[in-house]
Amino acid sequence: MQDIISGFLRFQKEVFPERRDLFRRLATKQSPSTLFISCSDSRMVPELVTQQEPGDLFVIRNAGNIVPSFGPEPGGVSATVEYAVAQLKVTDIVVCGHSDCGAMTAVAMCACLDHMPAVANWLRYTDAARMINEHKVHASAKARVDSMVRENVIAQLNNLETHPSVALAQIQGRLALHGWVYDIESGRIDALNAKTGTFVPLAEHPAARLAMETPASKV
Repeated sequence: MQDIISGFLRFQKEVFPERRDLFRRLATKQSPSTLFISCSDSRMVPELVTQQEPGDLFVIRNAGNIVPSFGPEPGGVSATVEYAVAQLKVTDIVVCGHSDCGAMTAVAMCACLDHMPAVANWLRYTDAARMINEHKVHASAKARVDSMVRENVIAQLNNLETHPSVALAQIQGRLALHGWVYDIESGRIDALNAKTGTFVPLAEHPAARLAMETPASKV
């Protein structure tokens, strides 16, 4: 805890004064363009990986970067998605999984979670991805987990489309969904190509080429 307190004091003394104008602009409003949904894993920091400023990303983080399908009793994730899309008018949503994900490892390897019933219940939202992954042939345990990470990203994108605010924004042509997988060791991101259903290096993704041509675009 002392490290965290010391970090804040350094921020207050050294970083904040240099960014005072930015925080002054953010003090009364926010206008993020992207909702970024990632895992709670301490090794995945959305703002660091994407090199975004405060105010640029509206972030949801939870175990397994999960988005439950819309239902009669929406929880915190559903409410946050709805607020981002309907109120903040984000133009993009990114669902970003990552390598060595503990949640996806537990699902892929059928780990016993009796001692963590809340986690076990939460991971039921990966059932569609789990069933698809179980019917694939995997060369190794690592390959099984890596595949589960990718299938889960696809499943959560599908779940997002059940949310009324998301469906409406897509029909209106003002919202795009993106699936990413971040590799911790290499720093690489693979992105889902919706046309082929495969993940390709982000630098080779069609949206990345567009972003390089127009730097203000979101991938």
